[in-house]
Amino acid sequence: QVQLVESGGGLVQAGGSLRLSCAASGSIFSLNTMGWFRQAPGNKRDLVAIITSGGSTTYATSVKGRFTISRDNAKNTVYLQMNNLRPEDTAVYYCYENSKGYAYWGQGTQVNVSS
Repeated sequence: QVQLVESGGGLVQAGGSLRLSCAASGSIFSLNTMGWFRQAPGNKRDLVAIITSGGSTTYATSVKGRFTISRDNAKNTVYLQMNNLRPEDTAVYYCYENSKGYAYWGQGTQVNVSS
């Protein structure tokens, strides 16, 4: 049973930083693509960043240059370093894992950025 547990959300002022973590279990983590998505109230869930098993990364245009996704296969953990946060980054952030073609999601962690 794949489980994803996010942590690190909270309230920060614009221009500040947060680091999200997602601990995965129940899968062969090192073989899987991991990612972060976010959903603001009234909006659909959107891609923030993806990292493949080989370490290749893809970012949403809105976060390029500000956010960095990384993974530690020894700890089965994926991270999202978020710098220069903006009020429009306010959302629930969800960890994502693609395991054998199936998508798994964490419960989400709230990020609030005040202006």
